[in-house]
Amino acid sequence: MTGSPASTPSHPPRDRPDASVAAQDARLAGPAAAAAAELAHLTLRLRAAIRQFPEFPSPGILFEDILPIFADASLHADLVRALELHVLGSYPSRPDVVLGLEARGFLFGPSLALRLGVAFVPVRKRGKLPGPTETAAYSKEYGQDAFEVQADAIGPGQTVLVVDDIIATGGSASAAGSLVERLGGTLLGYLFLLELDFLKGRAKLDAPVYTLLSSQETSS
Repeated sequence: MTGSPASTPSHPPRDRPDASVAAQDARLAGPAAAAAAELAHLTLRLRAAIRQFPEFPSPGILFEDILPIFADASLHADLVRALELHVLGSYPSRPDVVLGLEARGFLFGPSLALRLGVAFVPVRKRGKLPGPTETAAYSKEYGQDAFEVQADAIGPGQTVLVVDDIIATGGSASAAGSLVERLGGTLLGYLFLLELDFLKGRAKLDAPVYTLLSSQETSS
């Protein structure tokens, strides 16, 4: 005769899960829920600090000014904390390198790297870095440009997170990602503060993309 196995302390009934397991799940869920709530609160504060300037720098453009965040020490700290929460909650381990794109990736990339206890590496326009470099070209609205990184800045197998203030067409971020791969690094993902959704830049990127604050869904 067959049937359900007898319940024991090691094998509780199926309709009554082990209380110790449930308690452990609750303990694990607690910190995650607290981190999510903190991140939501911080992003609201940060978003409220951003100023918008219509028709700048040209007609049809809505410019979002993130500089007020850096003019306030409390908001600056909130930004670094929000980025840290995202990284710690999204990847199995901290990256080895935070790769910041010229120029606004330099505003918060070093602070994030310092908070995480990892290296910061700058990506610069062609001709701005000394020594041997690796170069990747990308298309702009009016022609071509190129990014460079020092050839010894990323070691084989190192994990890398690319950061910048905004993703628009995705060309510059894609070039930075290709530099990571050429130097033998592993691209964990891309982290931006803002995104112009209507330009569909994330479609050019072959790693996870996260935008901390809200996105512009249309150009109007």
